Amino acid sequence: MMRKLLKYALCAVVLTMPASVGRADTSYCAGGKTINFAEIGWESGAFITAVMKTILAKGYDCKVDTVPGNSVTLEQAAADGDVQISAEEWMGRSDVWKKAAAQGKVIGIGNSFSGAQEGWFVPDYVVHGDPARNIAAAAPDLKSVKQLVDPKYVTLFSDPEEPSKGRFLNCPSGWTCEAVSTAKLTAYNLQDSYVNFRPGTGTALDSAITSAYLQGQPILFYYWSPTAIMGKFKLMKLEEPAYNDACWAKLTSTEGKRDEGCAFPTTKVVYGVNAKFAAEAPEIIDILKKAEFPLDQVNASLAYMLDNKAEPAAAAEEFLKTRQDIWGAWVSPEARAKIQASIN
Repeated sequence: MMRKLLKYALCAVVLTMPASVGRADTSYCAGGKTINFAEIGWESGAFITAVMKTILAKGYDCKVDTVPGNSVTLEQAAADGDVQISAEEWMGRSDVWKKAAAQGKVIGIGNSFSGAQEGWFVPDYVVHGDPARNIAAAAPDLKSVKQLVDPKYVTLFSDPEEPSKGRFLNCPSGWTCEAVSTAKLTAYNLQDSYVNFRPGTGTALDSAITSAYLQGQPILFYYWSPTAIMGKFKLMKLEEPAYNDACWAKLTSTEGKRDEGCAFPTTKVVYGVNAKFAAEAPEIIDILKKAEFPLDQVNASLAYMLDNKAEPAAAAEEFLKTRQDIWGAWVSPEARAKIQASIN
């Protein structure tokens, strides 16, 4: 009798198990909810977003979409629950994110990639020349941001529209890095000597750098990695005073004083996730925890986009077709098979 009762109990357990157990879907997605990703405007963020959207849609039958906006509005959207995932959140850079995190509305998950850097750059040929291109070094003594106040460098990086001033090519308005670099211009006493030029989009920023580089012209600009630009061109990062917390707090605060500048901190880049979503979708959070892209692979994929004039979705498909050795470990075997079937 006891064996029969045990047999019936086991059968009942099997029959009442959730349909998602052992299958390539999630309870969150099986409920028909849409996962909204932040529509990130820069290359690496757009590429990683496209990969993760495809993985969740094709491997786990999730409904996915993107929400447009700039960095600040998308961070607020994540806090409000209108965005569930931001594929590339640079931790510690934004007052909006820090406030939302302190309130328990957003959390950082995993690492999108590791080893990123950012700062103010010039083409390497400006300092060291490029004999192969018959370019002489225009500023062989230039090493640091603090030297830029010298009139000879103001003239070297002359603004086409205001020749009496230099031009600093900043991030597009609305990007967190734009506000930080604007604060640094004041901190380094460069605000009156340089035009703070903000391109309209990330694409416009890349185009300006590419055009100047291919023509061998001097250009001063903010940039970061991973990017195709960093992979294709030889650039030199200008030195800044060492990072310190007090300096950075002032630079990133809307009420901070601008009497000291310092280097960008080494940053952890994570998946920025709405906290309520994280609690409701632990299966998806587990995928994000594993989904770390090698930095050289991100650069390679971004170079693929540039060389082939490919959209992020096309680069994501190429990555999924050719680098199962990377992404295959992030997902279940069934999801891996479904993703492979969808792209082949």
